[in-house]
Amino acid sequence: MQTRVSTKGQVVLPGPLRRRLGIRPGDPLDVKIKDGGIFLAPREKKPRVARIIDDPISGLPVLYAGPDAPVLTSEQVREMLTEFP
Repeated sequence: MQTRVSTKGQVVLPGPLRRRLGIRPGDPLDVKIKDGGIFLAPREKKPRVARIIDDPISGLPVLYAGPDAPVLTSEQVREMLTEFP
């Protein structure tokens, strides 16, 4: 896989690599020089903290994990709940 350096020194990471490593816009990367090359590695992500809040529209309690939390399908939620003690 190949990419280029822009005139501003920016490098685009190809989509398949970002998806495979779970890299999203704004994620920090560690940069090192290793064996004469550039080594980029995603930083370890902090565990997400979820909390129950009142939905501003319905007033019902909902689980909130932040604005960048993944959207889950009903099937994914059902699967999680079957594994819940």
